[in-house]
Amino acid sequence: MLILGRKDVESVLDGREDLVLDLVRDAYLVHADGGTALPHSIFLRFPEPEHERDRIIGLPAYLGGRQPVAGFKWVSSFPGNIASGLERASAVIVLNSLATGRAEALLDGTVVSARRTAASAALAARKLTADGTASGVTLFGCGAINFEVLRFLVAALPELRAVTLFDLDPARAEAFAERIAASWPALTVDRAADQDAAMAAQPVVSLATTAARPHLTTDAVRPGGVVLHLSLRDLTAESVLAARNVVDDTDHVSREATSIHLAEQRTGDRAFVHAEIGELLREPGRSVDPDRVTVYSPFGLGILDLALAEAVRAEAARAGLGTAVSDFQG
Repeated sequence: MLILGRKDVESVLDGREDLVLDLVRDAYLVHADGGTALPHSIFLRFPEPEHERDRIIGLPAYLGGRQPVAGFKWVSSFPGNIASGLERASAVIVLNSLATGRAEALLDGTVVSARRTAASAALAARKLTADGTASGVTLFGCGAINFEVLRFLVAALPELRAVTLFDLDPARAEAFAERIAASWPALTVDRAADQDAAMAAQPVVSLATTAARPHLTTDAVRPGGVVLHLSLRDLTAESVLAARNVVDDTDHVSREATSIHLAEQRTGDRAFVHAEIGELLREPGRSVDPDRVTVYSPFGLGILDLALAEAVRAEAARAGLGTAVSDFQG
């Protein structure tokens, strides 16, 4: 068993955004071709009212293709952590041998989870915006996920120049702006005064909040704008039904009271879903509707975590990183 901590994972992935984008894209293509096994995620919730927003999710998955891998991600989301200075989310990933089924690697999955989410968003933004370019993005929610989203948008969209921030905590937005200035000094950063101003400010909007119920519409989003609906529960069912919808997997995202799920309950079908991202990535060129808002709602597939985790495991083994435990399972 190879055990890799967060610093090991970061040492492999830092500065390799293009690799991560390629791994995520390839995983989507394998999925679109039917080369994956993806049981539904397991949601562990708690009966106490004070834990209403807390959950731990298990994602079993198998990814075929050139580098087959099987495993499991166990990821928690405890929004109350933020007030005490801890990260909202944390994760571990187990990789299993395809020869014996035995666990052969245990990785900290927090960075993997955040960067595969951000890479998915950046791939969608590149595919769904006109000519694959966008001059600016609104980051709605100033947390770890949107910081990673910006990292990957900078890599995927070379024309990106402007960032608009919105967070219910102004001090949090101010600190976030300072982090952006330190990391990407060429970007201009401003802060929106309210939600509508934030939604209207840029051609791409990334929603990464801790909302448990819909609280936003897309009424203020520009025609042809792209909303990266990463937190999945921000938008009203009416906004979803009015939009052109792209998802990562229609069956997976139509669950657990996501906005897509609520829209399905409203209509009784899923006809409002335009396409899955893997299908679009197989096609050349862009996929743009200049007259409508496009909403991208990725449920977050375990195959993406496994693709990155396997790449990290292989590189870490070559570099002698981590701790090898020979008798972990006897």
